[in-house]
Amino acid sequence: MSLSTPVTRRALRHTRAIAVQAYARDDGLWDLDAHITDIKVIDTMLASGPRAAGTPLHDLHLRLTVDLQLTIVDAEAASDAVPYPGHCDTIAPDYKKQLVGLNLMKGFRHELKQRLAGISGCTHLTELAQILPTAAVQAFANDVWSTNDAATENDGVPRHKPFQLDKCHALRTDGGAVAQFYPRWVAKAAPGGA
Repeated sequence: MSLSTPVTRRALRHTRAIAVQAYARDDGLWDLDAHITDIKVIDTMLASGPRAAGTPLHDLHLRLTVDLQLTIVDAEAASDAVPYPGHCDTIAPDYKKQLVGLNLMKGFRHELKQRLAGISGCTHLTELAQILPTAAVQAFANDVWSTNDAATENDGVPRHKPFQLDKCHALRTDGGAVAQFYPRWVAKAAPGGA
């Protein structure tokens, strides 16, 4: 189901595009390459000077290298287009210093804010970093982590609940999707419960 048809005519003024690619490396690590652009469709006057229509205001890259436990072992940021050249593009080294050692699944967003929010970082690079935990989960799903009900040992007995259960409203263990697709993991109502 798509969004509804707009109720009035509209004119496109700005496009923000975010893309994330995940790469399995030969050394057993993974690279998460994230990219964000902001582009105006009309000529824009910035404090730093004019920017022609179609020319990025922001063209920023962030690469996090993670191990199989989603701990960041390396980080790199690059700013190809910024509104304040010589200023915005000087913060990139701080992303390596502040992110290496953090785990994407253990308080990452909180630590990211503590370390790189406000004047300690770039608003757009920090915003881009915030989406990487769920992008990493999608990358690891079925490649590193089993997402089906076949998480079993040789005797066929399930040992571990699939990681995605109880992580969103659709996959709650007391809900219909789990009953249909993961029946052995359905949460049973407590005796005498309503």
